[in-house]
Amino acid sequence: MKIRIVESKLDPADAVFQADHPPGTPWMHEIKKGQIFRIVDLEGNQAVDTLFYNARDTQERYSLTHTMLAQQNLYLGVGTQIMSSENRPMLTIVADTCGRHDTVGGGACSSESNTVRYALEKRFMHSCRDNYMLGIADHPSALHKRDVVSNINFFMNVPMTPAGRLTFEDGISGPGKYVELRAEMDILILISNCPQLNNPANGYNPTPVRYLVWDAPSALAGAA
Repeated sequence: MKIRIVESKLDPADAVFQADHPPGTPWMHEIKKGQIFRIVDLEGNQAVDTLFYNARDTQERYSLTHTMLAQQNLYLGVGTQIMSSENRPMLTIVADTCGRHDTVGGGACSSESNTVRYALEKRFMHSCRDNYMLGIADHPSALHKRDVVSNINFFMNVPMTPAGRLTFEDGISGPGKYVELRAEMDILILISNCPQLNNPANGYNPTPVRYLVWDAPSALAGAA
């Protein structure tokens, strides 16, 4: 997929919501249909492990398979529709200043993957899978462990080699880079701001990210 950079016309001063998310912690939030959700990589090369659910029926959730089939590509960029398990559009990427986001190679790090990829002594390091469990533990959505499916890794660079293998490479994002998505239905967002210290995707240095939300009328005015 050719990297395509498209800047947003939205003004952060017009956002109806803003939050900074420390590394190594979970975060959940609901956005309404038509709202615009921006993820900002504040310091560069952070991996933002993200899951989306239909806020009205959480049994419908992000689908890696349907998303790849809909666009015939492994990677996400401007124009990509994030598809659900019911093969319906959940969100559309409308602006992106990074240009590369992984939806297949990285997955969410876990104690098991830390052990397999790195070393036995890494098993007890904190992971995105742990964050997801902590995030849903007391949430009124009543999500369970089985509801944590394959996720999107925003800003993560996991290229495929000519031999068909996936490799973890240095990130191509940088301070202030962002991706912006328009909700096509009411969406419940579950994010682990990755604590991973063992691969170069985030420069071995987990850092905070920022979230902003604009209401649909503000978004339309900004795009005019």
